[in-house]
Amino acid sequence: MGTRRFKQVDVFTRLPFRGNPVAVVLDGSGLAAADMQRIAAWTNLSETTFVLPPASADADYGLRIFTPRAELPFAGHPTIGSAHAVIEAGVVRPNGGKLRQECGAGILDLQVEGETIWLHAPGATDTAFSEPELLQKVLGSKVQGAPRIMNVGPRWLVADLGDAGRVAALAPDLPALAEMSQRLSIGGVTVYGASADGESALHVRSFAPAHGIPEDPVCGSGNISVAAYLVKTGQAQGIGKRYVARQGMQLGRDGRVSMKIENGGIFLGGSAVTCVEGTLTLA
Repeated sequence: MGTRRFKQVDVFTRLPFRGNPVAVVLDGSGLAAADMQRIAAWTNLSETTFVLPPASADADYGLRIFTPRAELPFAGHPTIGSAHAVIEAGVVRPNGGKLRQECGAGILDLQVEGETIWLHAPGATDTAFSEPELLQKVLGSKVQGAPRIMNVGPRWLVADLGDAGRVAALAPDLPALAEMSQRLSIGGVTVYGASADGESALHVRSFAPAHGIPEDPVCGSGNISVAAYLVKTGQAQGIGKRYVARQGMQLGRDGRVSMKIENGGIFLGGSAVTCVEGTLTLA
């Protein structure tokens, strides 16, 4: 299979090593799904992506996204990081600042505005969750309101912990969380709380041990799920239709996620920086 161009991109930051890394294989042509899964397990990042020619003439490029254990139809930080990588590598050029990415969730629209790449997120659906007591036991924390399962491609169980202090102090029972995630067929649990740091509206944390990711440093789909939950529960007006969430501090990161809720859609925005580039040697 020879060599393939490769980048490791840090997402939701303008400074290296502060955000969430994604491994991007810039030419995934000819790789079987099993090969992609093996590479994703080896990189051991929350996600690894493979850039492909699009199947549709309406898209600029195709993308397949893998956790260390499974393929995802969509994920936020890999989408933004891969868009940064393909632009930087000259694989595609934005047309009027716009890109169209084809993935398992369909064709997604992206907009490049300076250092920020915006993603129009897939539409969200939601399901009631009937075990709040179990969730509180697994998290080791009380939750506010009614947690819900939000489906934005990945399925996240979203819960409001009330304030950033509770979010920061959280130490969930990860084996129990993994068992619950597998039983409910969800990716994991994303929690949030109101922030009072003067820079961000929310503090967010995302846990996906069933996918081999005890805690995702800065999670795009988790933040989209929170925004969808805010809309569903009528809290979006209080937070604001444009806000910034912080994530990753408990893992030594400082990710900043920009969110917009407008015209009936949810938009995820973030910056990215390349930290590693070179080639992968394949057998």
